[in-house]
Amino acid sequence: MFRVDGKANRISRLESTSFSDLGFGERHHLQEWLANEPSALGEDLLIIQKEFAGFDETKERLDLLAIDKEGSLVVIENKLDDSGRDLVWQGLKYASYCSTLSKTSIAAIFQKHLDRTGQAGSAQEKICGFLDVEDFDEAKLNTGNRQRLIFVAAQFRKEVTSTALWLIRHGVNLKCFKATPYRHEQLILLNLEQVIPLAEAEELMIGISEKEQQEDSTERVDATRHTLRLEFWRKLLDSMEAEGFDLYSGVSPSRDHWLNAGSGVSGAHYALIFGQGEARVDFSMSSPSLEQNKAMFDYLHSRKGTIESVFGEQLVWRRMDENKASIVQFSKAFEGHEKENWPAMIDWLITHMKKLKQAFEPEISNLRQVRNNVKQARGTIAIS
Repeated sequence: MFRVDGKANRISRLESTSFSDLGFGERHHLQEWLANEPSALGEDLLIIQKEFAGFDETKERLDLLAIDKEGSLVVIENKLDDSGRDLVWQGLKYASYCSTLSKTSIAAIFQKHLDRTGQAGSAQEKICGFLDVEDFDEAKLNTGNRQRLIFVAAQFRKEVTSTALWLIRHGVNLKCFKATPYRHEQLILLNLEQVIPLAEAEELMIGISEKEQQEDSTERVDATRHTLRLEFWRKLLDSMEAEGFDLYSGVSPSRDHWLNAGSGVSGAHYALIFGQGEARVDFSMSSPSLEQNKAMFDYLHSRKGTIESVFGEQLVWRRMDENKASIVQFSKAFEGHEKENWPAMIDWLITHMKKLKQAFEPEISNLRQVRNNVKQARGTIAIS
């Protein structure tokens, strides 16, 4: 920090000092300063309690408890000349204690603070005014796991900063402010600087944290889904083997939601689909050649009446002109990730795959001819 001398057009450095050298204490000074001017922490905060000790079966006291503009509770912990080894642990404990406070409990805590400090007015009305809501019933306070932490200290040890950054990356809303006092002649100055996360990088860090959380969540969901699929396919293949249905003999369980078996035509296969909301059987034409796939589909579609008569149900015919592949399918709704539904799903899939194979198998030799005709036609065009 520098002092500006306008007349001399010069600046001079102000030397920092310590709170202890100035005779300032943590509770009677730093805490009081912040309680009466919470905007020093860079945002609008409503202080609702000091030295709050309303935790069941503990004698612990958090320094300041506040509400932010989103209705989240903010635990503010202050240290003077040392951040302390237990600062983060204390803050996390207090946040966990506060996570159970109801809206009415928060209003009662604030009312006690108002009464004890001689401030007139209703806690509920002040909260409504702060949150810009007309009625206390509309106020959203302390919802979910949105409790926040603010640490204020003259120095932050490495173990504190490292842990704070790790917590931020894992979704904990936490800020650290470095408090530095300065003396200039008879004037005492205080600088409060947000050091974690850096103010200019705060939005970026929050964005990165949210992205990492989403990615972690996706990875966990994928891992669970893959485990489920492997287990399901094992059970289904065991059931097929027990019934003597050998279409999928030699096929291994997969982490994918589909399991394919050859049809006897290159590029065309039978597919079992295990979805979260459905079970499905497909006859899929997905060779590298769009022309071959569409020609095979068109041939089968010309035989639709016969094929559906053998299958015993109306099938869904998807030529999908915008895609390379074409599919003929039949499905049924199931809650696939509920294991109690698996026996019925497995029975349904085996039954309808047998019917699908019975319906399409008579067409296989003609499909080969259709595919070869397209290949020959392309070869003729290429030569000419």
